[in-house]
Amino acid sequence: MAFDLVVRGATVYPGEGASFVADVGVERGRITAIGELDAAGAAEVVAGAGLILCPGFIDLHIHAALASYDDPLLTPALVQGFTTLVINPDGLAPAPVAPGRAAARQNYLRALEGNGPEVWPWTTFSEYVADLTTTRPAVTLVPSIGHGAVRDTVLGDGRVAPSPEQLLAMRREVRLGLEAGARMLSFGLVYIPGAYGDTEELFAVAQEAAPFGAPLVPHVRNEGAGLLPAVREMIDVARRSGAPLHLSHLKSLGDNSQVEPLLSLLDEAAREIDLTFDQYPYGAGATLLASLLPGWAQEGGAAATLARAADAGERARIARDVADGLPGWENILGTLGGENIVVRGRSLAEHADEHGASVVETVCDLLVESQLAVPMVLHYASDEAVRTIAAHRLHLVGSDGIFGDLPHPRLYGTAPRFLGRFVLRDGLVPVEEGVARLTERAAKRIGLTDRGRIEVGKRADLVLLDPTLYVDTATYDDPKRSPDGVHGVWVAGERVVRDGMPTGARPGSVLRA
Repeated sequence: MAFDLVVRGATVYPGEGASFVADVGVERGRITAIGELDAAGAAEVVAGAGLILCPGFIDLHIHAALASYDDPLLTPALVQGFTTLVINPDGLAPAPVAPGRAAARQNYLRALEGNGPEVWPWTTFSEYVADLTTTRPAVTLVPSIGHGAVRDTVLGDGRVAPSPEQLLAMRREVRLGLEAGARMLSFGLVYIPGAYGDTEELFAVAQEAAPFGAPLVPHVRNEGAGLLPAVREMIDVARRSGAPLHLSHLKSLGDNSQVEPLLSLLDEAAREIDLTFDQYPYGAGATLLASLLPGWAQEGGAAATLARAADAGERARIARDVADGLPGWENILGTLGGENIVVRGRSLAEHADEHGASVVETVCDLLVESQLAVPMVLHYASDEAVRTIAAHRLHLVGSDGIFGDLPHPRLYGTAPRFLGRFVLRDGLVPVEEGVARLTERAAKRIGLTDRGRIEVGKRADLVLLDPTLYVDTATYDDPKRSPDGVHGVWVAGERVVRDGMPTGARPGSVLRA
């Protein structure tokens, strides 16, 4: 018997279940044999003794909606072992987009998603997916349909409630996205205009997800003092709609005492609804600097936000709101302070001291200077809190990676930090459990039955690692560092990484209906 690929003698972690030592044979992109294959020939034979062989990792939350236009290899994700990426999280997406609103959407997404084509050649979700396919990515991109993008398409970016007819139009756009291949319905309830949707609006669009079995994937309204009510809102929406719930980047901003009550709430809810969450394994996050502004300061789109950021009177009002808070507002800057929020490698407090300005003035200056296209890193949790969440039984993995010149280290380090550091080195959960969360359980969460497990008949997305070397090396000061110990990564049986370096092969795809 001849194979395209045989990996000999590796310790196989199949997904769910115990590990075993075996040879694995691959033909035409599928796993076709597992066992002793000493007599078999193969076009490529890889020695696996002393190494571990896992299914390709699945990133359930990454900002790569446009990244493959610049880097079709999706290199930072690829070389740590991710072979499937779920895109369009947080309700944010390039499509659907109303005619004439593409430029405004580009401006808003630039800091998180990059630019993509200079002129977007799409308006509908299906047109976007078709155009994304032309980038020929090295991995599989799995799109979500974003509530914020849908709301903007139907209602614009203002603080308005939909009429019954407009709500039906929103539901139709969600349904069209799911019919075009979207596997999740994402929400960004701190981003404009998704934040303007009330609970009944969320319930209405969630009803479209339920028949598809598509999980609701929210960035909840508040991850600070209002965290528990914000999570309860989405539990209620999932319960009423019948859709599964998958909470994005579970965390508690600046208050570790909320972690245990939060996990208890999820345990209780999981008795009634289909519930999971993802987490990036860091005590710091990254998002748009504009998220520090009160909601009123972001109304009217990018141009109106920039005008307020440049106006002395409006800056004073923003400063008062940061100092005093507003009902229901997350108020990240007021919660964490300028010392714990980093832009371009330095804290806001340091930027402010250098220019002899207040922190709020500094935020506004940075927004005006960059035309809103600047991300921030916010340090919010202890390592103990991060590990407590990571150890929970409902936990899955999402990098929340944002591509850029000075990214958060999670873009390069999420899988090796969770599997290499938390699991292989520190024993936070058993290795079999850690691998299952990155692979088979993640595949099941998005309804992909062809991958996530090393089993005859499954797609040959594979990762071969040296467990003694595989660990995160990316840091906040030096974030563009990929892990050591990645001997090989294969997508549909084709080698895309050899000894830690991309081969240049691009056998991936964009998941479509």
